[in-house]
Amino acid sequence: MNTAAQTDYTAAPRGWFSRSETWLDERGKGAWIAAMVIGFILFWPIGLALLAYMIWSKRMFSKSCRHRTSTETAPWNDARFARRHGFSSSGNTAFDAYKAETLRRLMSEQEAFEAFLERLRAAKDKSEFDEFMDERANVARSAREAAQAEFDDTEMDADIDADDIEVLDEPKRGKKKPS
Repeated sequence: MNTAAQTDYTAAPRGWFSRSETWLDERGKGAWIAAMVIGFILFWPIGLALLAYMIWSKRMFSKSCRHRTSTETAPWNDARFARRHGFSSSGNTAFDAYKAETLRRLMSEQEAFEAFLERLRAAKDKSEFDEFMDERANVARSAREAAQAEFDDTEMDADIDADDIEVLDEPKRGKKKPS
C-alpha cells in the first residue's frame, strides 16, 4: 500500500449553497457585497435575501468573512489550503513535520525579504524625493540670484550722479503782451 498517494479527505460532499458560501468567504466581504448587488440587479428578492443572510450571519459587520480568524493556525494547516496547494499529508509524520517546519521557515524568510524590499523601496523613494527637493531648491536659488542680479543692475543705473543728468526744461513760452 502506497501511503504517499493517500489523502485525508474527511469532508462530506456539500451542497451548492455550502460550496458557494465557502467560495465567497474565501474571497472576502467584497465578493459578498458584489453578489448582493448582482442579486438586486437580476431579481431584487435575491439581493434582499443575500443582504438578510449577510446581516444574520454577521458577515456584513465583521472584519473578515472567514469563520476561523485565529492567528495561531498557519495557512498550511487549513485542509482546504492543503488540498488546493498540494500540501496534503504523506502518511509519514516525520516527513510531514519536516515539511511543515521547512514551509514555516520559508514563509518567515519570505516575509523578511518582503520587509527588506519594502524598506529598500522606501529608501529609494526618499532619496528620489530628496533629489527632487534639492533640484527644486537649486532652481529657486538660481532664479532668486538672477532676479537679484537684475535688481542690482537697475539699482546701479538709478545711482547715476545728479551731475551726469542733463535736465531738459521746457522752453519758456512767451506770453503775448496785451496790446
